[in-house]
Amino acid sequence: MFKIIVELFLLVIISAAITPFIRRLAFVLGAVDNPNARRVNKKPMPTIGGLGIFVTFNIGAFVLLREQFPTHEIFSILLASSVIVLTGLIDDILELKPRQKMFGIFIAALIIYFLAGIRMNVLKLPFITHEINLGWWSFPITIFWILALTNAVNLIDGLDGLADGVSMISLTTMGIVGYFFLHTHQLYVPIACFMLAACLLGFLPYNFHPAKIFLGDTGALYIGFMIAVLSLKGLKNVTFISLLVPIIILGVPITDTVYAMIRRKLNKKPISEADKHHLHHQLMRMGLTHRQTVLTIYALSLVFSFISLLFLLSPAWGTWLLIIGLLFALEYFVESIGLLGEKYHPLMHVIQKIINQKSRVDPTVEVWHLGDEKPDQLKSKKDQDKKRIK
Repeated sequence: MFKIIVELFLLVIISAAITPFIRRLAFVLGAVDNPNARRVNKKPMPTIGGLGIFVTFNIGAFVLLREQFPTHEIFSILLASSVIVLTGLIDDILELKPRQKMFGIFIAALIIYFLAGIRMNVLKLPFITHEINLGWWSFPITIFWILALTNAVNLIDGLDGLADGVSMISLTTMGIVGYFFLHTHQLYVPIACFMLAACLLGFLPYNFHPAKIFLGDTGALYIGFMIAVLSLKGLKNVTFISLLVPIIILGVPITDTVYAMIRRKLNKKPISEADKHHLHHQLMRMGLTHRQTVLTIYALSLVFSFISLLFLLSPAWGTWLLIIGLLFALEYFVESIGLLGEKYHPLMHVIQKIINQKSRVDPTVEVWHLGDEKPDQLKSKKDQDKKRIK
């Protein structure tokens, strides 16, 4: 174990050392992000930072920690992730259409399903004793899982260090869960999570505000894809609770993605159409600085990670209470920052109606403004006696 820890630290150093060379390569290739209406950067910024993360991770997988990984799977994952990185590179240089990017992710997902053999086969639901064999449903569920998580991470890559830090927190939590809670003999899955987190840690000083290089779609798609594959590998035959754990760990990108789709549907816009109403945009509109917004979302990611650990430690009834409480709190938070838009606050409207009904039922409920005369029910007996004497 000590050897693995040392090699993880070595990956951090390699990632930090290789990034300046990737930065120079970005200018040579023309992979530069120019400012526009949707960008927060004020000057041209080199992208393809994810290429360094891809190279560093594979140095770890094929050189430093080669003995930890099964040959067939690691080569299959390398092939699939190479398709992802190539798709991201082309997009960072030439700008692909959303459908073209989705096609590249789909090809990589097919490689994972058919060549690597990593797929969701069986599901165990609570209160049902027998397992549910997914059968042919295994294919669409696995493909959807990879497409959804890959795009979710890509969508939150809107501020310096945001996708990098959130993914690092998520991967570290996934590694802890895989190593200590899932009781699997496949220890290379949590080790791979820690490896990718180490690569992201080495890249973070260059990507945190003010950034010197962006992840680009090369990095955001690669990180999201690897998170999807590693979580899928750890969930090959899953219980309902273990299926929820990575969803909650990735609560920040998944929440942002789901509510972005709902928001665009409510506004009658295409789901693939970009906008400036994501989580980080809304927090900045509330007055937070760039750095404060990123740190706030890091904190949210840590909260989701902590809740995911509570899921694994809670009894069945506690799990359902956590789910209900989490959904309620999440909806209230989303509406309070306007993630659905200015007009849509269904939960807040329901709460307001309950408060208004309570006020009508109890007519003694009054609002006392400071400086006004006290209502009779708030006056002491002594005050009331004085009033009668007058």
